[in-house]
Amino acid sequence: MDYKAALKEINEKMNLEFSILHLSEDEVYLLASPDDFKNICLALHKLLHAPVASFFAQDARKEKGAFKIYCSFMSAKYKKWFFVVTEIPQDNPKFDSLAKEIYSASLFEREIKEMFGIEPIGNPDLRRLRLHDEIWPNDVYPLRKDFKVPELNNVSGVYCFNKVEGEGIFEIPVGPVHAGIIGPGHFRFSSVGEPIINLEIRLGFTHRGIEKFFEGKNAGDALRICECVSGDASFAHSLSYAMAIEKISGIKVLDDTRLMRAVFLELERMYNHINDIGGMAVDVGFSFPAAFASIVKENILQLNEKITGSRYLRNINCIGGITMAWDKDKTQILRDSLKKIYKDFDEIKKILLSSVSFMDRADGTGILKKKTAEDMGITGLAGRASGIAVDLRKDFPGIYGEVNFNLIKQATGDCLGRLFMRISEFEDSIKLIRQFLDKLETHRSDAPPHKSTGLTVEDRRVRDPLISGIRPQAAAQSNSDIKEGFALGYVESWRGPVLYWVKLDKAGAIERCKIVDASFLNWQGLSFCVLGDIIPDFPLCNKSFDLSYSGNDL
Repeated sequence: MDYKAALKEINEKMNLEFSILHLSEDEVYLLASPDDFKNICLALHKLLHAPVASFFAQDARKEKGAFKIYCSFMSAKYKKWFFVVTEIPQDNPKFDSLAKEIYSASLFEREIKEMFGIEPIGNPDLRRLRLHDEIWPNDVYPLRKDFKVPELNNVSGVYCFNKVEGEGIFEIPVGPVHAGIIGPGHFRFSSVGEPIINLEIRLGFTHRGIEKFFEGKNAGDALRICECVSGDASFAHSLSYAMAIEKISGIKVLDDTRLMRAVFLELERMYNHINDIGGMAVDVGFSFPAAFASIVKENILQLNEKITGSRYLRNINCIGGITMAWDKDKTQILRDSLKKIYKDFDEIKKILLSSVSFMDRADGTGILKKKTAEDMGITGLAGRASGIAVDLRKDFPGIYGEVNFNLIKQATGDCLGRLFMRISEFEDSIKLIRQFLDKLETHRSDAPPHKSTGLTVEDRRVRDPLISGIRPQAAAQSNSDIKEGFALGYVESWRGPVLYWVKLDKAGAIERCKIVDASFLNWQGLSFCVLGDIIPDFPLCNKSFDLSYSGNDL
């Protein structure tokens, strides 16, 4: 059964009315009435066996006299992203909550209520996520078009934590300020003796109003904002956004560019995975492999700078291409460096896996069961470690479909499983980069030589990112190349999927940008995986997920 037949079955057998609002190669938008919106979402959830991937609102009161809400599901089977869309009257901004039937919708609904004032009727938890009660007054909705910054004085709100009561129960607050340079988050443990019986995580301390900041921005200018959403995934965020704009405008990206983008995406995966492997060693007091891992990470960052001019792979993507040319010297530098990096990495792996005490601490600690992960919508590496076989590089392969790429997963769902995931993906990234370089050399040998632009790193930093002027990658040449419309950009980052849904107006300015980092849903997985473990194991569990504060807080 193809997806059209499946939709027909929903339409006819379930007596649910909808129409096709928009259709592209990999996106399907279904327009539903407010009365049928929930039931169509539930039907798609059941049909696709998929959690909610994104759920957001748009202020369309000026054009439609209403708000719009979009609920999306990903289907690996049909190679499609399905969006259910409905209009919410501005004088009665409410809709039927999905949260009790589809738990992965819960946080999204809280976000919609907080940012737009649209109430999900029936959601049992509507506490704020980012506009903290102690600072922000009630009835202030930043993503409405008529939002004005309120007075933040004399606010007396209080955030209500969930309480676990009973004899012998202790409540232990940790954060939001932590040792070191990690982001701020408040962790409130309830325990009886040492075992944790509840963990509540409160975030939002680094809320910057990123999605609001995008509004009205030129499509090219906004590219650099994406790189600041979550600094450890700068390249993935900018690539996801660029892909959305390219889809809207019908800009074709050359195979050379797609190959180079994939190389950079895997380099970003590598330096983050080795950082987390070292971090897990630190959190059990195993200092030598942790120090060794920091050297390997530094070697990868120096490699990044040597071939791109940026340690964290910034200022590379532009709309339609990349801001740098590639040559044989860079290919050779990359190949030679990967040999040494792999040799050092293999030594770290041997040290860790031969340590009985380290393996004992990680084995069976922080178990996240597959069913729990599925219900919560846990994605990316954390989901695959619990047996969820989803990876956008496999499900929507693009250039990955032209090389030998195998999805990696574990079944244990514990810290050791997440460690094995990182080890395997690091090694696989090296194999993938070598395959991409082979294909890149083949492409270049068949094509006429490109003219060098002579741009320095500093030149690239100050240029208009939209007008790259670098012909090998066929970047968009002017704002006139950017068209009105909307589309979803998506990338499998090292942590998990990074989604950018972007709507552009007639002038090519951003009307709405919705960002979903894998951290948004995955923080819930951390709060569940620690249950029954002892508090001293929390740092190990936390690092095994290594989620983004800034990518969550937006």
